[in-house]
Amino acid sequence: MMDRRKFIQKTSATSAFVGLNGLALNACSLETKTHITILHTNDVHSHIEAFPSNHSKFPNLGGLARRATLVDTIRKENPNTLLFDAGDIFQGTPYFNFFGGELEFKLMSMLKYDAATIGNHDFDGGIDGLYAQLPNATFNFLSANYDFTNTVLNGHVQPYKVYNVAGIKVGVFGLGIALKGLVSKKLYKETKYNDPISVAQDMSVILKEQEQCDLVICLSHLGYDYEDVNKPSDLRLAAKTEHIDLIIGGHTHTFLDKPTIATNRVGEKVLVNQVGCFGVNMGRIDFYFSTDHKKQSKGVSISV
Repeated sequence: MMDRRKFIQKTSATSAFVGLNGLALNACSLETKTHITILHTNDVHSHIEAFPSNHSKFPNLGGLARRATLVDTIRKENPNTLLFDAGDIFQGTPYFNFFGGELEFKLMSMLKYDAATIGNHDFDGGIDGLYAQLPNATFNFLSANYDFTNTVLNGHVQPYKVYNVAGIKVGVFGLGIALKGLVSKKLYKETKYNDPISVAQDMSVILKEQEQCDLVICLSHLGYDYEDVNKPSDLRLAAKTEHIDLIIGGHTHTFLDKPTIATNRVGEKVLVNQVGCFGVNMGRIDFYFSTDHKKQSKGVSISV
């Protein structure tokens, strides 16, 4: 297996630059002022430790310790780095069964995650169980289409958050999948689900026009794509909205080597990415802003 530091350097140097107009750009031709790195995970499902070397699918991959080393290396390379998760933090190993999410949140806090959205499995300990673990999380929880008004989570989950990174305003909002049929009502209680597509458009307008964000990111736990074209998905979200630059996805455990370049409803390009499951990969998207705040990007999936 390639040394991880060399792997990061190699992918950073050789990945194609892709402008949000969909054109490949030569790295040498860029006159950039600010470089922002977005790191992301999804569907880690309480996998704290690396898989064993004899595992049939993911031998010697994953683990929080290895992810921490990668994140630390990348942050040293570029201090202008944000780290996000697209949901389903809980459920999948005995760590969740024994500790109810405490360990997951504490370790993510140690890695200095900036924000996460809420996946369906994050309700597996009940909404009260999720609420009980919030003191262990130092990062923001973002969900714009779950209405928690009549629940214990009211006031503890934000629809969006704006991060100012080296003078660049990065607006981030979260979306969750319909819980009915996936989660027992007794677990999510009075949580109300609102249509994610219409909510996303409202959020993107707020972030782009009111908050004047240079970069708009959606943390989505909708799923990458479905045969049912009417079912909300990341690709449908990209096609039906505008102003979103990057959709960081989850739920369907879709392994992408690099972001999909989708087209939004006004013909502009949107990056859609998802890095599988269980923490075996971490996504990296690099945005480069010129002095007039025009942006280009490149993205890869890094094995952990």
